[in-house]
Amino acid sequence: MKFLHTSDWHLGRSLYNRKRYDEFAAFLDWLVETIIQQEIDVLLIAGDIFDTSTPSNRAQSLYYRFLNKASQTCCRHIVITGGNHDSPSFLNAPKVLLEALNIYVVGAITDNLEDEVITLIDINSNSEAIICAVPYLRDKDVRTVEAGESGADKNLKLIAGIHDHYQKVSIIAQKKQKEIGKDVPIIAMGHLFATGGKTTDNDGVRELYVGSLAQVGEDAFPECFDYVALGHLHIPQRVGKSDRIRYSGSPIAMGYGEANQTKQVINITFQGKVPQIKEITIPCFQSLARISGNFEDILTKIAELKLNNSNAWLEIDYTGTEIAPNLQEALNEAISSSQLEILRVRNRRQVERILRQATEDEQLEQLNEFEVFERCLDANDITETEREELQFIYNEIIRTMQEDDIRAE
Repeated sequence: MKFLHTSDWHLGRSLYNRKRYDEFAAFLDWLVETIIQQEIDVLLIAGDIFDTSTPSNRAQSLYYRFLNKASQTCCRHIVITGGNHDSPSFLNAPKVLLEALNIYVVGAITDNLEDEVITLIDINSNSEAIICAVPYLRDKDVRTVEAGESGADKNLKLIAGIHDHYQKVSIIAQKKQKEIGKDVPIIAMGHLFATGGKTTDNDGVRELYVGSLAQVGEDAFPECFDYVALGHLHIPQRVGKSDRIRYSGSPIAMGYGEANQTKQVINITFQGKVPQIKEITIPCFQSLARISGNFEDILTKIAELKLNNSNAWLEIDYTGTEIAPNLQEALNEAISSSQLEILRVRNRRQVERILRQATEDEQLEQLNEFEVFERCLDANDITETEREELQFIYNEIIRTMQEDDIRAE
């Protein structure tokens, strides 16, 4: 039996206001072909299908077109769990209809944990696998709030709640396995931050979790799980020393911090209960290139890209000592008659000069929400001890805002 593990599609995401629907469409077409070529039986999608809780019509169209195509291939089951970027109510809305196509959706924690443990049936009505389809576990799902709690106390309770949830679904899965009467594989899914997980700049995860919110260890996943398909982190990786607990990573580079990563989906083949794991490389559908240096360095690198007929989207960081007020115009001239496209230019020399003259002139669009808060802390001379607690509280607020399901009624 063959499984394919993927996650973190972030359909609808843009890059410096550049729409990326063509890339997403190319990936989904490739995924359908991969399912056919690899003769995949079960597709596992571990959260963050969409980039926001209010996906555009085009992002929705890509999603449903893919499900329609994939359901007509050799893939007999698709299991989808919600991520922190997804709207649980939106994902769950067509749940009953999708089940008719053997597509199972768990958008958020369920009232009855039995609903998160799915037994997959073959064409002869025999049980062939058990999926613990655990979605992103929101703070309110697994932790009770008490007055006077410190950030550390909240963190410990959140981690304990996640451990407890996986323990409970594992007990249900083992009970189902015993009722089946044979050792069918038990696979868990999840969308969370594992201890030691590798992140990248501006991936929306790094700033939120490092040094603050809950990071779970591999001990959160009971030994009865033959494979754990995780989402949330965009770099493909194992958790701890375990080969059976993995992040598939995002299928396309979500930002320039991921530009040089090899993207992948993971093929898990079971003969009995022993998984054979194979990483399948995803083609690059749109190259990204970050160029940094003085003006001559930048021109040299652009010339190299043009020589190779590159169609890369460029992020340029000018670090030269000379002030270059017409930098954008000069760079546009440099890429003329090529397929290159500049998405962002940062004139660090000019920014530093402006900031030395007047800090308030810093442009808000150059900062993300975490950098803005850092500026506030710096401006008010917050001590290191106070800073740590305030950052934890601020990260909690940001996470709560991201998790709020504005579609829910």
